Amino acid sequence: MYKETPSAGQPFAFNCINLSPTSGKVHVTWYKYPGKSPISTNAQSRIHQEQNWILFLPLTQEDTGIYQCVINYTNTCHRIHVNLTVLRKYWYCFSGNSQLILSDEYKQILHAGKDDSLTCHLNFPQSCVLDSITWYKDCKEIKGGRFTRWRIKLSVSNVSAEDGGDYACQAQLTHTGKRYTILNSITVNITETHGYAGRIPKIIYPKNNSIEVQPGTTLTVDCNITDTRDNTNLRSWRVNDTLVDDYYNESKRIREGFESHISFQKHIFYTVNITFSEVKMEDYGRPFICHAGVSAAYFILKLPAPDVQAYLIGGLVTLIGAAVSVTYIYNIFKIDIVLWYRSAFLSTEIKEDGKLYDAYVLYPKPQREIQSHEVDTLVLKILPEVLERQCGYKLFIFGRDEFPGQAVANVIDENIKLCRRLIIIIVPEFLSFDLLKNMSEEQIAVYNALIQDGMKVILIELEKVKDYTAMPESIQYIKQKHGAIQWSGDFTKQSQCAKTKFWKKVRYHMPPKRPPPSSSAQMLKHTY
Repeated sequence: MYKETPSAGQPFAFNCINLSPTSGKVHVTWYKYPGKSPISTNAQSRIHQEQNWILFLPLTQEDTGIYQCVINYTNTCHRIHVNLTVLRKYWYCFSGNSQLILSDEYKQILHAGKDDSLTCHLNFPQSCVLDSITWYKDCKEIKGGRFTRWRIKLSVSNVSAEDGGDYACQAQLTHTGKRYTILNSITVNITETHGYAGRIPKIIYPKNNSIEVQPGTTLTVDCNITDTRDNTNLRSWRVNDTLVDDYYNESKRIREGFESHISFQKHIFYTVNITFSEVKMEDYGRPFICHAGVSAAYFILKLPAPDVQAYLIGGLVTLIGAAVSVTYIYNIFKIDIVLWYRSAFLSTEIKEDGKLYDAYVLYPKPQREIQSHEVDTLVLKILPEVLERQCGYKLFIFGRDEFPGQAVANVIDENIKLCRRLIIIIVPEFLSFDLLKNMSEEQIAVYNALIQDGMKVILIELEKVKDYTAMPESIQYIKQKHGAIQWSGDFTKQSQCAKTKFWKKVRYHMPPKRPPPSSSAQMLKHTY
């Protein structure tokens, strides 16, 4: 249990985290023992918790009691008890007809024959603004001479025996707009200096190390020091042999914080930090040095090493995303892209293959007049109009292009070898057309297309065919391998435009367009 004996009427603060080493995230709750209700966190309350601190603004004698600090770690819980005894202390120096109330009493030592310092112990959270620190010796304000006031320190040069005696430091504390006066009494004894052995302060951190930080970041670095109880060395941050606060006096971008301490049986643990409100490029590579008496240690800021793995992952994700996007866009516009590419680049690069026709059109002959009319309109009028006249293809349509008197089998066998594609018009089974069962010319065409020449086949469904099981196996195979294009026109002029979706699909499966045949090729055609 820790014991504290502060004075009534004065501000008081206690931080239990400083008494228990912590690592990682912790949660602190204060209670007044044996009560089970937490101390209020309302900053306007006279007694309230602020982060890890408990604040009394100000103390009263009724605040005497035991206070419990519960520290919750990730997996464990730790309790610290503080026995608070509130006394009423007065400074022996009088101010008019009233006595000044003391906050606390301390004992410090100055070492004769050397430069030394006294500390005004002001341990409060950052929400408490401390200023206007005044030092007294034997009831008189200290001004100049061998004494230099610097923040909570009073430096004394060339200490002598006459520097012993009764000192006091007075400061103003502001919290949520309210001001309080703090007055500490310090009894100073003078000891002879016998070298530095056993009383050289030890700087735990920094350790002449480097810290990686991004430009523009806010950064706070603590200097942690252990020192003997009878040694009061001056502790400060310096850069370029100048106090940090003086070096950055104009911009105030980098400032030294107030010093805090924890007293142990044989030593005192001090913490004084340095805060960068914004790290700039000029700070990199410059040593920021923490001084504690004759001890010193520094840290240097440096830019973080590039995260190559992050760049690689980012680049890979971007590349994959781009590839997926391109593939997705290509699948949507594939037909338009291929047709554009053919018209722009391939027309002059196609090699002669000995073929005379771009496609052989195979179609059924329905028995019913209406069905027969639709098939004939599509095959004999619309196909030639779009594919031959508008797109420049050459079709061989049986019943239109064969010579009179030729045997059917010979016509199909000879001409299908001269074609680059086979277009098959499919009519649903309910139209009473049993394709390829009794028609030898269709059998020859499909046989040559699938077996002999490896010809690409284009299936066009005049109407949606729901079931191909009634079709010959060759047609089922073509449907499975190449799919089918469903006719979407209405046998009007609007359906005779090569730029409609249906005709783009047909043109996509057709071979690339070829340049007009030479006169010799035309002559060769008429010899058949």
